[in-house]
Amino acid sequence: MKSILRGIGSYVPEKILDNKELSLKVETSDDWIRTRTGIRERRIAASDQPTSELALNAARKAIEAAQIQTDQIDLVIVATITPDMAFPSTACILQHKLGLGKVACFDLEAACSGFLYSLDVADGMLASGRYKCALVIGAEKMSSILDWEDRTTCVLFGDGAGAAIIMTEGVGPNLVGFRSGADGSNPSLLHQPAGGSKQPASIASIENREHFLKMNGKEIFKSAVRVMEKATRELLKANGLETQDVDHVIPHQANVRIVESMAQRLEIPLEKFFCNLDRHGNTSAASIPIAFDEACQRGLFRKGEIGVLVAFGAGLTWSATLIRF
Repeated sequence: MKSILRGIGSYVPEKILDNKELSLKVETSDDWIRTRTGIRERRIAASDQPTSELALNAARKAIEAAQIQTDQIDLVIVATITPDMAFPSTACILQHKLGLGKVACFDLEAACSGFLYSLDVADGMLASGRYKCALVIGAEKMSSILDWEDRTTCVLFGDGAGAAIIMTEGVGPNLVGFRSGADGSNPSLLHQPAGGSKQPASIASIENREHFLKMNGKEIFKSAVRVMEKATRELLKANGLETQDVDHVIPHQANVRIVESMAQRLEIPLEKFFCNLDRHGNTSAASIPIAFDEACQRGLFRKGEIGVLVAFGAGLTWSATLIRF
C-alpha cells in the first residue's frame, strides 16, 4: 500500500536579508558568499513569528492543495530543530492553531533530514492502517539559533516551512521507497552545544555563545556528498532502478557546491537537480518541501516520471525518498 502525496504547500517570511545587507552585520561580502555557497539572499522571520506560525501558514496551503477538510487529518508530524520551546512539541501547538481534533502529534528531530525522515515515519504509520491522513511539516526559524558574529555559519541559513498531506488513497505522486540512516559518532561536526541536559543554560554558556549553531564546514561538506550519494544509490537499487532512470532530484538546499559534487558523482545531469538555495539559503528541515512546492508550482513534473528527494543533516543523519509522479 503506497502512500500518496495529496498536496504540498510552503511559506517563507516576508523579510528578505540579502548578502549586501548581511555584509553590514558581519565581515563578509556578496562575492564571498555567492562564490562559496551560491546563496544571494534568505528569508528571516519576525521576532513574533515562532516556528509554529511558519508551519501554520505552510500547513494551510498544503491542506488547500490536497482539497481535504482538517477533520480528515489524524496524524501531525513536525520536523524541526528550532521548536517554539523544548516542550510541548511544536506539533501540539500547531494542532491547536489549526483547530484539529485530539489527534496524534509529535515533533521529529533529524535536522536537515527531518522532513524526509518524517515522510518515512508517516508512510509506516499509514501502512499500519491505524491512521488515514498525515500532515507532515518541515519548519525552521534558523535565525533564532545563529551567531550573527560568525560569518562561517550565519550566511548559510534562512527561515521557512513546507508541508505535505500524505494519504493512502486519492490522486497524487506515489511515495515509492525510503532510505534513512545516521552516524552519531561525531556530533560536534554540526551541533548546538548548550541548552540541553548535558549543558543546561548558564551565565557561562551564554557568555561563551554556546547556544548558537556550530559547524565544521569542511568535514560536513565531505560527509554530505558521500552520504547523499550512497543513500541515493541504495534507494534506486532497492527499487530496481539506475541513476539514468531519474528524471528529477530535489536535494537538500545547503550549498551549490555540494549539489554540483553530488551530480558529478552520481553522473546525473545537473539540470535535473532543482535548486532554490540562492533565494532561501539553508532552511534545514524546511528546505526540501519548500523546493518541492516551488517545483510543483512551476509545473516541472510529468506523470510517470521518477524523482529522488535526498538530504543530510546534523547527527549525522541522511534520508532519501523515491517518488513516482
